[in-house]
Amino acid sequence: MKTKIAENIKFYRKQMGLTQGQLAEMLHGKKSLVSNYENGYSTPDIFTLCKLADIFDITLDELVEWKSDD
Repeated sequence: MKTKIAENIKFYRKQMGLTQGQLAEMLHGKKSLVSNYENGYSTPDIFTLCKLADIFDITLDELVEWKSDD
């Protein structure tokens, strides 16, 4: 099951012109790691989500599409 996080990782990776392998290197992991995130087979932990947001130069809220109900 794909999540919005999975879709966003793929979207922002492509926006930056990165391959899955290049992004995986930035995360100190294997290409399969990014593939699993993008296909919804696994979800990044909070530390990896923060690193991804930093790499993509976006907020964590933007990455996970969190919206407060205030």
